[in-house]
Amino acid sequence: MADETTGRRIGEVAAAAGVTTRTLHHYEAVGLLQPSGRTASGYRVYAEADVERLYRICVLRRLGLPLAEIAAALDDDAGGLATALATHLDDVERRLDAAHRLRAGLVQLLAETSTERDPSRHLMEVLTDMTTLDRSIESRIQILVYEDLEAAADHLVDVFGLGPAELTRDGDGRPVHAALDAGDGVIWLHPESPEFGLASPKSLGAATATVAVMVDDVDAHHAHAAGKGADIVYAPMDQPYGYREYGVRDPEGGLWSFMRPLPEPAD
Repeated sequence: MADETTGRRIGEVAAAAGVTTRTLHHYEAVGLLQPSGRTASGYRVYAEADVERLYRICVLRRLGLPLAEIAAALDDDAGGLATALATHLDDVERRLDAAHRLRAGLVQLLAETSTERDPSRHLMEVLTDMTTLDRSIESRIQILVYEDLEAAADHLVDVFGLGPAELTRDGDGRPVHAALDAGDGVIWLHPESPEFGLASPKSLGAATATVAVMVDDVDAHHAHAAGKGADIVYAPMDQPYGYREYGVRDPEGGLWSFMRPLPEPAD
């Protein structure tokens, strides 16, 4: 059991991991990472074993796993830290290899350009290595505005299968923030705010944007949502831009699309 002298405070752990304290609160709420102790003042304290587990969580998140799969992977991982370190090392070495290839490719392209030779045959390799290395934007968060934050969060979890949801309340018990996992992304829910001109589709009488979410089985997802009484806008269909999708509105009129790429046509 960690105490104030042997453990690490939540702010220190969050800063080291490059996450927010809210994220660590969420990990605790969903049972992914439990701090081993508390200070006399009630602050969370993380033991070395907790830090080790957080490291493994961060590695798996970098590889694109959603939280539910991370929890299962940690529970099934007999190798523990050694497996996570090996996985992380493989990822770092892959990036280093791509960096070396990118440098060599740029040197070759520059030489070919200076001698007026056609460099186009090497550009695909350079583009591939650029994609591997381009990680300056680490994550994205979509923020949606709702009149009734709690009801919206419940709907998105129960009907749309997102989540789990973490709800934050103010001192009077009113919901002021919600966060939900959506595959490899995160969606925040925000209350209406006249100060910043934020209004829900219900208040506006129109949706000014739509949220698209990739799912494994569009038709099964549609059947579940329809069975829950969701407001289906259009049934699953194959679109000319290469996706099968259906449209549905949330309780306040926000428009959502759930989709899956169509198989590539045979040559």
